[in-house]
Amino acid sequence: MAAKRKTKSRRDPAPSFHGRDLKVNGKGIPLRSQAEEALQGYFDTLNGHSPARLYDLVMREVEEPLFKVVMTRVKGNQSRAATILGINRGTLRKKLKEFGIGE
Repeated sequence: MAAKRKTKSRRDPAPSFHGRDLKVNGKGIPLRSQAEEALQGYFDTLNGHSPARLYDLVMREVEEPLFKVVMTRVKGNQSRAATILGINRGTLRKKLKEFGIGE
């Protein structure tokens, strides 16, 4: 009878992260819902007019505060910020310079 081979125990993979599952303010309001509500409000203020270049507008409005908040959270540690944001440090530095953060 052949001896059984021991298999290496595998760690369970980390649970996948879905931004829409993130709760904010301890009130169970997903960030996704807040963004949707803000966009609805924006469209309501247009009085039926169509916006132009909405994607660029949203990215300009959201990206800078995102980087500011993350950099504050990590107390200026660019490696940790890049990890949290899911970007490389070179891209992070470029964005920080673009927004004038940490100068």
